Parts: sequence; structure tokens; C-alpha cells
Amino acid sequence: MSEFARALVDRRVVVLGATGFIGRWVAREASRAGARVWLVARDASAAAEVAAQYGIDGTIARVDVLAADDLAAFYRDVRPEITCNLIGYGVDRRETDPALAEAINVDLVRRLLDLVPAAAAGSDWPGLHLVHTGSALEYGAIGGHLAEDAVVNPTTVYGQTKLAATRLVESAAGAGTLRAVTARLFTVYGPGEHDGRLLPSILSAGSSTSPVPMTNGLQQRDFTYVGDVAEGLIRAALQPAVPWSTVNLATGHLHTVRDFVTRAEAALGLTPGRFQFGALPTRAEEMAHAAVTVERARTWLGWVPSTGIAEGVAATDAFLASMPPAAGR
Repeated sequence: MSEFARALVDRRVVVLGATGFIGRWVAREASRAGARVWLVARDASAAAEVAAQYGIDGTIARVDVLAADDLAAFYRDVRPEITCNLIGYGVDRRETDPALAEAINVDLVRRLLDLVPAAAAGSDWPGLHLVHTGSALEYGAIGGHLAEDAVVNPTTVYGQTKLAATRLVESAAGAGTLRAVTARLFTVYGPGEHDGRLLPSILSAGSSTSPVPMTNGLQQRDFTYVGDVAEGLIRAALQPAVPWSTVNLATGHLHTVRDFVTRAEAALGLTPGRFQFGALPTRAEEMAHAAVTVERARTWLGWVPSTGIAEGVAATDAFLASMPPAAGR
């Protein structure tokens, strides 16, 4: 059991997007703390596989979250005390439909703001009822330190729709209709990432002799281990008061992509030099900014993510090695 989360024992927790990269880790954290967890997913068989691979003890619920009646019926039946929303559209560069981005990133959240407080009515749960995940891309092209009260300028459809959802949560929390927070996430890495992302590419290099083309690698990012992110989201759910409606969930330290690769190579015992920096163009949507401000998390949660890159990469490698052979990497 997660010692810090003993208050979750037997509490009803719904994880939306439970088969996703971060959602599976939140479901794992909640179930290990003794919560009664529902894994909401479109594909029940995929959810069952994830639950087995990641040691999640929960109930799988096949729900079409975009079907308003289906989602409402699920909330009436389960009456969750805590909802963790990890669903998002647009992180994957293949997800380019603006209408779907609006439906998933905004309209779904709008419905949750009605369903969540109604489902939790009568519960004695003292913490938050909704923990919603936002994105670094909500800040957009503003430069400087990324603080939650900054004047934002998102330049992508994903960032714009995620910001719209953050504003909805902020309005509901400010009106006192539910206890909720948006946790903005940055560059999260660890077991469960999609192929083609940075760490999976580094891990794949260990079993190949082919060079790996990269951008110049000078982009600075706040690399946050997924286990820390899941813990931070659960820590947020445990809080009885919400002094802010938005909180950055990050380490507060920037590293270049090159630095991440170098540290990962060392942690994995790989021969340096396989990564061809500068072979690919830098994407136009790459953000340039100073460190992420994490004082709200430090003050409110009494905690910030602290897993270092080498430690997180080694933990990822060990976790993936321990998974059932059929799961692969």
C-alpha cells in the first residue's frame, strides 16, 4: 500500500483514460493504495492487458465517454468519489482532427463538471472530486519562467483546447460547485510511452546497431518520471482544500534533450554516439522557456517530483524487464 495514500482505502476512484501512458500509472497508484478503482476505456481487452501488466486491481468499464448518455449512466451507477481525467487528444502527432480535439479535450470536461459533483453528493470524502490533467502547451510561446498565473499564449489546437478545459475547471472550482484542480504536465517519461518517443527510442537502440536520427537536441525540457506524476496526481486528490485551481506538476529543473540522452545512455550501459543530433529539423511547436515554477506544488502538496533522469531511466528499464514476455516493450 502507498503509505501517503492510506485515506484512499475503499474509496471509489474512476480513472478516465486508464489504458493511456499516464492513466495506467494513476490507476496502479490508486489500486496499490487500496482504492476501489474503475478503469474506463473503449477497449476492454486492452484494459485487461494493461491491468495485468501493471499490477492494477480494478474493475474494467467499457464506456464511450463521448456518448453523453453512456457516460451519465456510468456515473449514476458507480457514483465515484474521485475522478482522475487522463483523457486527451492531440499529444500524438497523428491526432490532428480539431473537432475531436474540441469534443475530447473540452466538451467531455464540460460534462464531467456536472456529473462529478452529482455522483459524489452525500459522500464524506474530504479531498478533491476531480483531478484533471492539463498540458505545458497551454502556456504556448510566452518564454520566461512558466508560472501558473502567467498570461498564456497557446499556439497549437491541443494547447488551446486544453486551456479551454482548464478555464472550465477554474470557473467551477471558483464557483464552489466542486473541489477540483488542473495539474499541468510537462515532458513525462517512463514505462508505457508510445514507440517513437525519446526514451523508447533510446531503449530500442540497445538492441540495434542502426543510427538514430535526432533534432539538434538543444531543446530544454522538464523531464518528469511517470511514477512521480501519478503520485502527484493522487497527492492532489487527497487535499481537502484547493487554494489554486491550476498547479504545475514538474521537477522545476530543465535539461536539454542531449543531456537526457547522455544520462540515459549511461544508466542503460549503452555505447555513446548512436544518436545523430541535427539529422532532423526541430519542430515548429517546440517551446523555449526558462524553468517551470513549482512553488504551488511545493506549498500545497508539500512535495515535488524528485526522481532524477538516471534513476527514472533505470527504473523504466527494470520495470519493462519484469513485465510478462507477451507484453513486450
